[in-house]
Amino acid sequence: MTGLTGSCACGAVRYALTTAPMFVHCCHCLDCQRQTGSAFVLNALIETGRIRLTAGTPQPVPMPTDSGRPHDVYRCPACHIALWSDYGGRPGLRFVRVGTLDDPAALVPDVHIYIRSKLPWIVLPTGKPAFEAYYDVELRCRGRLAPGQPGAPPRDNRPIDDDPAGGWDAADGRDTPGHDREGTVWATKSSCRHALS
Repeated sequence: MTGLTGSCACGAVRYALTTAPMFVHCCHCLDCQRQTGSAFVLNALIETGRIRLTAGTPQPVPMPTDSGRPHDVYRCPACHIALWSDYGGRPGLRFVRVGTLDDPAALVPDVHIYIRSKLPWIVLPTGKPAFEAYYDVELRCRGRLAPGQPGAPPRDNRPIDDDPAGGWDAADGRDTPGHDREGTVWATKSSCRHALS
């Protein structure tokens, strides 16, 4: 996939994604709900170096989080639309707001995260992984191998609620895996790239 471009509302900042994102998250966390004024946000996880600015420069704005971990939202300096985020102080990765793409329908969610705070009237699609909190990205990347193949992680059949504080922005500050509802091995639709190593 190439040709994904986007902008803020006023057009002062424009960008292009030079490759397809690694993941597309539908995040139901309370921070995203509060910051967007919506029920969830769609974020495309991509390496920072794969975002090419074609006009303007977004400005980082530090945001408070429930976890206390760093979160910079990159906004247009003119219209203040959020274009992407650096969650957790990971400068090599960006979470691009899918709604800022010129064609937001081009990307669909690969996974639903933080469903523990999902609004009750939202019905999750069947067949899509869903996690109570965040998930172990590296584990899921290795999961591109089918269970049982050399190097593949074991199936994770624990119930999804065994660590209600799990996730990378949990209050305890630890990275702990989430668990999908079916206990299946899940990974990206595209290859997991060196930025996650």
